[in-house]
Amino acid sequence: MTTRSAADADVSTGRLIAEIKEDVSGLVHDEIELAKAEVKASAKAAGLGGALIVVAALLGLLALVMLSIALAYGVHALGLGLGWSFLIVAGAQLLLAAALVLGAKNRFGAVEGPTRAQEAARHAVDALRSGSS
Repeated sequence: MTTRSAADADVSTGRLIAEIKEDVSGLVHDEIELAKAEVKASAKAAGLGGALIVVAALLGLLALVMLSIALAYGVHALGLGLGWSFLIVAGAQLLLAAALVLGAKNRFGAVEGPTRAQEAARHAVDALRSGSS
């Protein structure tokens, strides 16, 4: 049975700590790379989804224009002049738009900030300040 000296034990402990540090550093680096790869794949899918939504919105807008023209001609078929028919349809759309804007304004007015998160952050800062003094 061999006995080690204190210097050998210190060297071994220092080497073990250095190896642990390297292993943890490598693990953190690998986790960061994995997260980057996952975010990149998610961003690509989100970009494609966003592009599809833009195309769908454009097609919906074109359909709305066509339906508005058809509605104006439908009102014209009831006996009103063509100009008045288009004005009635445009006025109805403006009233609908105004109602939607008012509804959105009310919804945005009800939005509150992250008060609980701000309070928790304040408490954490206060705890750190009092702990470091």
